[in-house]
Amino acid sequence: MRIETYGQSMEVTPALRDYVETKLRRLERHFDQPLECRTQLGFSKPDYVAEATITLSGRTLHADAGAQTMYAAIDILADKLDRLVLKHKRKLLDRQRSPRGESAD
Repeated sequence: MRIETYGQSMEVTPALRDYVETKLRRLERHFDQPLECRTQLGFSKPDYVAEATITLSGRTLHADAGAQTMYAAIDILADKLDRLVLKHKRKLLDRQRSPRGESAD
């Protein structure tokens, strides 16, 4: 998994970069294929904002989160991305299991 972390109007410290990588590493357990994640950290008064875009094979997933501290925003973002990846994986599995011509309701 490749994780790129950028700061918008702020400097990303090594501690923040390590924290983002630690939290987002759990996403790679869902897929065997390589993932690319682009994370942007910023400040939007009064909250800190964390945004991420994950590129899977043929699909792009995006999530953002805001909180009073940057670490809380990263935690919320990691949870949102985990739910998005699981939802995407569930859709893929449902498509593979359903016979052609029938819709999966």
